[in-house]
Amino acid sequence: MTMIYYRYTTTSGERKKLKWSYLHGNDNEQLLGITIGKALQNTVERIPDQEACVFYEAGIRKTNAQFLEEVDQFAAGLLSLGLKRGDRVGIWGPNSYEWLIVQYATARLGIILVNINPQYKQHELEYALKKVECKALISATGYLNIDYYDLLFEILPELATDQPNNIHSHLLPEFRTLIMMGDKQYSGALKFQDILDNGSSKDRRTILDLQDKLQFDDPINIQFTSGTTGSPKGVTLSHHNIVNNCYTVGVRLDYHRRETRVCVPVPLYHCFGMVIGSLQLALHGSCVVFPAIGFKPELTLKTVQDEKCTSLYGVPTMFIDMLNHPNFSQYDLSSLYTGVMAGSPCPVEVMKEVCYGLTETSPVTFSSFRNSPVAKRVSTVGLPGSHVEAKVVDTDGNIVPVGQPGELCSRGYTTMLGYWNDHDKTDEVISKSNWFHTGDIAEIDEDGYCKIVGRIKDMIIRGGENVYPTEIEQILYQHPAVKDVQVVGIPDNRLGEEICACIELKSNVKTSPEDIKQYCSDKLARYKVPRYVEFVKSFPLTVTGKVMKYQLRDDMIKKLKLDSIHHHS
Repeated sequence: MTMIYYRYTTTSGERKKLKWSYLHGNDNEQLLGITIGKALQNTVERIPDQEACVFYEAGIRKTNAQFLEEVDQFAAGLLSLGLKRGDRVGIWGPNSYEWLIVQYATARLGIILVNINPQYKQHELEYALKKVECKALISATGYLNIDYYDLLFEILPELATDQPNNIHSHLLPEFRTLIMMGDKQYSGALKFQDILDNGSSKDRRTILDLQDKLQFDDPINIQFTSGTTGSPKGVTLSHHNIVNNCYTVGVRLDYHRRETRVCVPVPLYHCFGMVIGSLQLALHGSCVVFPAIGFKPELTLKTVQDEKCTSLYGVPTMFIDMLNHPNFSQYDLSSLYTGVMAGSPCPVEVMKEVCYGLTETSPVTFSSFRNSPVAKRVSTVGLPGSHVEAKVVDTDGNIVPVGQPGELCSRGYTTMLGYWNDHDKTDEVISKSNWFHTGDIAEIDEDGYCKIVGRIKDMIIRGGENVYPTEIEQILYQHPAVKDVQVVGIPDNRLGEEICACIELKSNVKTSPEDIKQYCSDKLARYKVPRYVEFVKSFPLTVTGKVMKYQLRDDMIKKLKLDSIHHHS
């Protein structure tokens, strides 16, 4: 789930009071019927000399015209290798200028870009490449102590003997080509620079001709879901999905009416970074600024200051780290009009609840407006995005009255084409009437504002009572000693499940489990008060900064020595 804290500048109009939990986003914005490649070309023709992107730590900056020139040169190189529209090409690595070139070059060719998590280990990488039958992989040299080539060599020993661009793998029969970033020559691999040098003027002309042939409903991107249960699924998105999500989110942020410089410290391989981040340069002519290859709190603050960023993205853990940084007050963040406002640290519980989306919905489906009442802005994820329908249903699939919790469903241009090569899993989440079932529990109020109560699978059933961890977390965030908190259910012989609050404390602050429990019992029904309070140094995170609750739950079961109790996962 991607969450962003920002302020809005569009008007939401008056709405009738709702009785039932169904509504749709009714902004005046039209959907765009355009491919990514066409959108980039249009922006270059309009503002060729404006800055397109900055990679701050690497010292790279490019204008729109320079960027398109290198994108098409790389696309021509890919074409010369025999890659074509509809082929799957993987990208593996942290944030880099090369990543951005690949994203747009594949879009210009109609090649389906497969985003691979930079932290994947061997079996995960092999699974992803095999699942979508990748023909080629464009790889960084490594990340976070993982040597990518060594790992690839384990899967593709043929690299030792086969010619580059003609690999015959016994494990990956479709795979032909490995392209490595950087200057080093690797056995069996081509260099990124070689691809930039290889495209002919004939290939360049082919690319220009292609722009009118590619269709906006074509698949263009595959992203693997985090796979917290079972194998990851390949979410398949079209140009239409992600172009319009980027565009409509940009409009709510007022990008269409002012010059914007968007700071993107989140990973590009994730839909947050590559849809509402890097696509802004093509759709709103924004300059997109990437601080470093991975998230560094202080460097991000420095980047915002030095590059005069007007907008800052991040997941909650990133904002927590920046706001709690000892040098926070030394940076001038006054250029930001959207994001964390300079000088007034925003409470975590606000940032956690401002915008909502999933990879399967391209990603953003709900967000607030700038003129939304403050009380709604801080306690809900806002209203549905333009052209997005939403409803809340009970376990039988019936719409519930407003104010009642149930599963949140959405419908509209945002819904993915499906899970790649997995009709059964697709049919489980997209109904015959095209509703996407999110797996999240939500409530919609009479004004149409949506509040996420929790994940269906995170819900704790304690002695027959449904307990939503989110509600307890929101209360605990307000405790003066609490920096971050996660609530999980752990097995209990008598009640089935008990509540465990895992708390990361602010530095130099002390409190006790008893104090935390007392604090909860003053504010929550008795059955919602955590039985266990554990203080932790950190939480197990995915690379996108999401807390792996299943891992945390397992850790707590071990720590509290509850292994012998039968528990459901």
